[in-house]
Amino acid sequence: MTILREALVELLSLEGDMEVVAEVAAGGEIVPAALEHRPDVAVIDIGLPGQDGVSAAAELRERLPDCRVVILTAITRPGTLRGALGARVDAFVPKDIRPAELADAIRTVAAGGRVVDPDLALAALQAPESPLTHRETEVLRMSATGAQPMEIAERLFLTYGTVRNYLSSAVVKLGARNRVDAIRIASESGWI
Repeated sequence: MTILREALVELLSLEGDMEVVAEVAAGGEIVPAALEHRPDVAVIDIGLPGQDGVSAAAELRERLPDCRVVILTAITRPGTLRGALGARVDAFVPKDIRPAELADAIRTVAAGGRVVDPDLALAALQAPESPLTHRETEVLRMSATGAQPMEIAERLFLTYGTVRNYLSSAVVKLGARNRVDAIRIASESGWI
């Protein structure tokens, strides 16, 4: 949302040791802007239009490895934190963080440290392990990309029936209503 982004830019601009070099409205604009402006730290909203913040952060780490990354999130699911840490972000903090705490997190990250909100970290540590087997996870992950069972079977060198069985088993193990619900549950839990 434009007003929140602009307010964040204004708040950070008030910090004497920080300079905002760019601001963007969509995930797909992050990497091009970072390549142009070469920031020391990128503060990225997780819920951006187009490319999400975690995917943008992962691409940014790949294309501009010296740029440190702070993710702001309103999403408190353990899987979201796991995904962000998998993307090698340097800080993962809630959007309701106080401005002074955000400035401190940016300073910590700029100095080479890491910051993870303790409540989010605790939730991730207390989250249950996936009940899915490796193959069920693989099949469900492919299904989440829109691949149909026949296509999954061809790619994994399995029979169509075997893929259907893996999908059905995943639905049952996750207590889901259907495949779409199983994908949602597994995604929110960070299992796929």
